[in-house]
Amino acid sequence: MSPATGPALGSAPARVGLGFQSDKHPSDYERLAAGAEHYGFDVLSVFGDLYFQPPVPALLAMARVTSTIALGPACLNPYTLHPVEIAGQIAALDTASAGRAYLGLCRGSWLGPLGIDQRHSPQTVAEAAAVVAALLSGDRGGVPGVRFALPPGAALRQPPFRASVPLLIGTWGPRLGGIAGAIADEVKLGGSANPAMVPLMRQWADAGAAAAGRRAPAVGIVVGAVTVVDEDGRRARARARREVAMYLDVVGSLDPTVKIPAGLVENVGRALRGGGPETAATLIPDEILDRFAFAGTPDAVADHAVEVLAAGAGRIEFGTPHGLSDDRGLELLGARVLPVIREAMGDR
Repeated sequence: MSPATGPALGSAPARVGLGFQSDKHPSDYERLAAGAEHYGFDVLSVFGDLYFQPPVPALLAMARVTSTIALGPACLNPYTLHPVEIAGQIAALDTASAGRAYLGLCRGSWLGPLGIDQRHSPQTVAEAAAVVAALLSGDRGGVPGVRFALPPGAALRQPPFRASVPLLIGTWGPRLGGIAGAIADEVKLGGSANPAMVPLMRQWADAGAAAAGRRAPAVGIVVGAVTVVDEDGRRARARARREVAMYLDVVGSLDPTVKIPAGLVENVGRALRGGGPETAATLIPDEILDRFAFAGTPDAVADHAVEVLAAGAGRIEFGTPHGLSDDRGLELLGARVLPVIREAMGDR
């Protein structure tokens, strides 16, 4: 799915975007999206996490009040949403935004308790992407597949705005990283702020690109994580610790470049169950926090982001909650952090 028109993703110069949890009122999304475009951010993402609101309604609200910024879900997963439905939703978003949508796909997390079998996830994501691509392009020849197939003659009833949209694949693994290199525009390391992961993902993606006959680097690397910025850096990092504690058990074991202290994940988990995030947060050391979050003063967050971009990332995604409040976080990221990144990376 390469972009036909509209904002390009995964291309130079480096991009900077914001990621939002789908836990807000539509008017909040509109206000924050308008502010993000005012400050000059490149991309807006809304997460597709389990038990939260679906991301596309929030993105439609954002599309109504913006005109240039790219936007998309990061990410939808084909285990809980069939790729035919994904195609329809992303086509609707692309129409509403006049060609500014992108599609993020991933395998998803926390699905085991729902009885969902996630074996063969690289093939599942690849087949889902193929079904979506065929429906957007109007190809009625059918798509063969083991997990997902499209019968000949199948087509979206409403013609899409574009025949393709940029595709992002979210993963921490070499197999899906390779598939991203073969078919995607971007590959995202979600929940990471670690510069050391960028060259490793580049290696995986470039291997997939070469196997598919694409010239490397074929995809941009997105690094996105919890972000808390405030002039009071201590308070910002305390808030970030609470956020990271909630998912350290998921991402802590995924980064092969980080040595997690023995027993940390288990101790954080016990603290969450027994005392809540406040207690768990106190267990996370600074060096671990900085691998999984952007947190601190505006200068510290900007320097951290520049380090990640200098390692080879094509885009930074500053994830929710952004600050001690939504609006103050956006203000500091837009007015204090973004200009420093632009200057350091030679953009604009």
